[in-house]
Amino acid sequence: MENQTLRTDILLLEGLKVTPHSSIPAFILLLLIYIFIMVSNIGLVVLIFTERSLHQPMYLLFCNMSINDAFGATTIIPPLLGDIFIPVTERHIHYIDCAVQAFCSHVHASATHTVLMIMAFDRYVAICNPLRYATIMTNRMVVSLSVSAWAVALVMVAILVGLSVRLSRCRWIIFNPFCDNASLFKLSCESVLINNIYGLGYTVLLLGSSIGSVTLTYLRIAIVCLSSKNKALNSKALQTCATHLAVYIIMFVSGAIIIILHRFPYLTDHRKLASIMFHVVPPSMNAVIYGLQIKAVRQKLMIIFNRKTTTASQVN
Repeated sequence: MENQTLRTDILLLEGLKVTPHSSIPAFILLLLIYIFIMVSNIGLVVLIFTERSLHQPMYLLFCNMSINDAFGATTIIPPLLGDIFIPVTERHIHYIDCAVQAFCSHVHASATHTVLMIMAFDRYVAICNPLRYATIMTNRMVVSLSVSAWAVALVMVAILVGLSVRLSRCRWIIFNPFCDNASLFKLSCESVLINNIYGLGYTVLLLGSSIGSVTLTYLRIAIVCLSSKNKALNSKALQTCATHLAVYIIMFVSGAIIIILHRFPYLTDHRKLASIMFHVVPPSMNAVIYGLQIKAVRQKLMIIFNRKTTTASQVN
């Protein structure tokens, strides 16, 4: 019994499946993507906190998204990089580390929805109730919304992963690039009915709340814009809402692809690749989309570009 317990405490993780010839290009590509995600997201957070003109609720709330993107990428990409040159038969991970990675990956996915929901609320107040925006979106409200977004994600995921960790284990292979909740409860030979019921409820509640709140918010904003003859208001609403909606659509499509591919068992490898892309594509795009909208970011990029152009011309 002790030997069986010891064996199931050390799991075999499939990881990223690449051929020996493509391992170096895959490593370099993933490393460059990870560096870009960290620099762009952390750089945007630092800029927002140091630039007093950006101390506005919209940008402060977006810091949650950048922090979450950096967190999600760090959860997935470094372990993939660490295992990419290790043979598949030797990619071992301790069960506790696997559970922690599963918890973190699901927190990232859940927080993406909850953070976008509070950002949608901010846009709703700004456009539909502009005269009361300053009194509603105070610093205290920004902090409360941010804490709520993270707390909801943490509690829901803690229960989700906790239900899987409680199960005994009779298997020791993770057929996935990284650990997630499904990988954990598939290690057990016990009944996972409770896990499936809670998992379904968790998914329906999270996606339903996310889609419902964003849809209602933008319907209300559209009604206000159509009934308003203020071109300046409509232009500002279009600019800020288009940015938020683009981020939401990228996140939603990335997640929907994974769910759809679950219905096709013969596309298992495609689903595994899509699960990695969910933690790579949105974090890569979000900071760029929001960063280019912020005037201060564009100005700093122009200064850097002009400086490099001037230096190059002087050298020539």
